[in-house]
Amino acid sequence: MPTIIPIRFAYASRDLWFDPVETGAVEGDHVICSTERGTEIGLVTGEAREVSDKEFSSMTDGASLKQLMRVASDEDLARAEELARKGDEAMPVFRRCISGCGLDMKPVGVEYLFDGGKVVCYFAAEDRVDFRQLVRELSHELHARVDMRQIGVREESAHIGGYGHCGQELCCARFGPVFEPVSIRMAKEQDLPLNSAKISGACGRLMCCLRYEFEAYRDFKSRAPKRNAIIETPLGMGKIIEYDTPKEQIALRLENGKIIRVALADMTASETAVRKSEELGCACRPDTVAREVLERLNSPDVQMALAELDRKMGVLEEEPFDSSDIFIEPKPRRRARSAGYTVTESDGEAATSGKDAAQPASRRRRKKAATAEAADREPEKDANDLAATGRRRRRHKSPEGISEASAAPGRTAGESPAAAAPAAKRSRKPGDKGGSPRRAAAPAPEAGGSDDAPSAKKRPRRRGGRGRGGKGDQGGSGEQASE
Repeated sequence: MPTIIPIRFAYASRDLWFDPVETGAVEGDHVICSTERGTEIGLVTGEAREVSDKEFSSMTDGASLKQLMRVASDEDLARAEELARKGDEAMPVFRRCISGCGLDMKPVGVEYLFDGGKVVCYFAAEDRVDFRQLVRELSHELHARVDMRQIGVREESAHIGGYGHCGQELCCARFGPVFEPVSIRMAKEQDLPLNSAKISGACGRLMCCLRYEFEAYRDFKSRAPKRNAIIETPLGMGKIIEYDTPKEQIALRLENGKIIRVALADMTASETAVRKSEELGCACRPDTVAREVLERLNSPDVQMALAELDRKMGVLEEEPFDSSDIFIEPKPRRRARSAGYTVTESDGEAATSGKDAAQPASRRRRKKAATAEAADREPEKDANDLAATGRRRRRHKSPEGISEASAAPGRTAGESPAAAAPAAKRSRKPGDKGGSPRRAAAPAPEAGGSDDAPSAKKRPRRRGGRGRGGKGDQGGSGEQASE
């Protein structure tokens, strides 16, 4: 079996095998190799190993191995850095010449071989390009022999590098430029959206990572029931609505609308499914979920549904109904501390109840004293109203036809209003014109007084409506004009 060692070059699409021939090169060393283009410097990517003849023939296609010349020394590494700097300086010249020739190509890089006898210019293009005139101009500018090489967009991305949609380094630059065919069928098999912006990489082609999990998705779907298939469960029929391939689970929607996830390994195949698969000669797919599988699910809804099913089937006895689990006994409301306070007749007051009973005795005494004081002032208000307006205040009558003044408790027909007990407080009603007099109170005339006393006639109402200077002030009585 031949012994090989893999070497990677800057613009190569994959690692190349060489014969180590007692050089002692190990992984990570830079070595000087002899290739078809001349002498080049490369990087060892693996240890020397033996391969079978079958693998060797499939990889080399019957070609013989080239031998390593030596491990790169410090002088060789310094020369490689100088050649890389010259390649970077030649890149603007390469772009300028392409623009001058008007060619439809994209420059990728310029490489000086280690022996310095040749310059390789790499470019990317969709179609074939006639670059004969470009080669003559480059040879005149670079003063060296020029070799043109066309590479694909994937090799271009691997050489330039970058980051993909996942935030990781590009697969072509991270795992080596070993490109395998990727088709749109792989995206369909993985249930990915067929949006070119989401399944395309930096190079504009389908992402290389679509191939990584394609085999796992295809294997899972070959063993799982078809989408929208009906699955029998203890809680009724369920419909497959979703696959979870990394976890190998299936999402089922039950008849009551609940969604559960069941592992494919926990599902079983019924006798009908086994018989049908034998008749058709295809793989048997499970179509039943056992009760033990649902009991292992950490879902309160499923556990409650199973318990309700057992009650209907008579497996579990119904628990006795306890009203204390649902109904709450009302708590007695806390009464005020002074709610039970009563006043005895020995204190000089009658016993009270209701709203007044809930009030302290001192508060009731103050309220009664204020009511008595208001009743004492009532005759004075009547005298003031008589002196100011020439009439007494109107008294509303109760529904029984008795006036409020006479309806006061303890008042007789010949008793004065001042001596009567105060009437109960009454709220105002619509049309009630009672209240304080509109005009200022005037002193009451004495008996047998002179004519100099002010007149008690009612002042006529103004009709002008334009203030004191309007027409309403000119139509007053003669007595007002003399005043």
